[in-house]
Amino acid sequence: MPNVTRADVAQAVRNPLAYIAERWTPSQRMLQRAILASLVMNVVIVGTGGAVRLTGSGLGCPTWPKCTDDSLTTTAEMGFHGVIEFGNRLLTYVLCAAVGWAIIAARSTKPHRRSVTRLGWVQFWLVMGNAVLGGIVVLVGLNPYTVAAHFLLSTTLITVATVMWQRAREGDGAPRPLVGKSVRQLVWFLTVAAALLVAVGTVVTGAGPHAGDSSEVHRIPLNWEDVSRLHAVLAWVVVSLTFALWFVLKAVDAPPGPLRRTRDLFLILLAQGLIGYVQYFTDLPEILVGAHMLGSCMVWIAIVRVMLALRERPELELSLPAQGEAQLTSAR
Repeated sequence: MPNVTRADVAQAVRNPLAYIAERWTPSQRMLQRAILASLVMNVVIVGTGGAVRLTGSGLGCPTWPKCTDDSLTTTAEMGFHGVIEFGNRLLTYVLCAAVGWAIIAARSTKPHRRSVTRLGWVQFWLVMGNAVLGGIVVLVGLNPYTVAAHFLLSTTLITVATVMWQRAREGDGAPRPLVGKSVRQLVWFLTVAAALLVAVGTVVTGAGPHAGDSSEVHRIPLNWEDVSRLHAVLAWVVVSLTFALWFVLKAVDAPPGPLRRTRDLFLILLAQGLIGYVQYFTDLPEILVGAHMLGSCMVWIAIVRVMLALRERPELELSLPAQGEAQLTSAR
């Protein structure tokens, strides 16, 4: 048993992360796995949130933060819908654990990489904010605008997790562009178009038939088929820009990193488009709508990875202090 003194206990209570960091150093692989786990859980909870909505379980727990006015958890009388909704709430704790593990691993690396740790804390506070927003969604009876905001905040969370995952796999030196300015501008156009695609997708959901509950739920007062056509047009814009980017990268003989990321994005977009068209022409079956939601997460992750692949960050070169240099010179 380690010899734990009263000072150790006081330090652990005062700053537990620093206490752990002094006694544990994770490997680079463990750090990357911890961050990847948080990213995967962010996608999983979007999928389970979609399952809540598509099974009509959005008000399975009719209030928040408790499941009912008298019970913190679901009851037998609430049946299947209560189990689905409460199960999704419980997954928030699993997500918090995954993000917490990522923060601890980032804080414990040697040397300490503050930029990576900060991204972990940004994830944590976004999770807290989205949990509160999810509760508001229930309290306002699944208002479609709050549901859309809930999904968009989840997308923001996935963005931060993806950036953190990439930052853990590179150095802390100043970023160096791998492609020219015109290519970077094309990627920014692609990113904006993809953001509009995701945003319009939430409007399709808010105006569409899957209200999330069997009772009468307010919908966005738009024709969902017209919004779906706009969504499809934006999807073709994103696909076209991706293909153009791929062609330009090959023409300028770009490094393999940006080319691979663009190829992956193009393939994911094709799969997502296939799912989208099949669900549209088959009257939106729940299983395909859920797959399309998960596909939206994968598309956005691929977009972020394309952006991050346009530059590299080498290891930070630590310069020797002037006094140390003088001492070395005199020693010679």
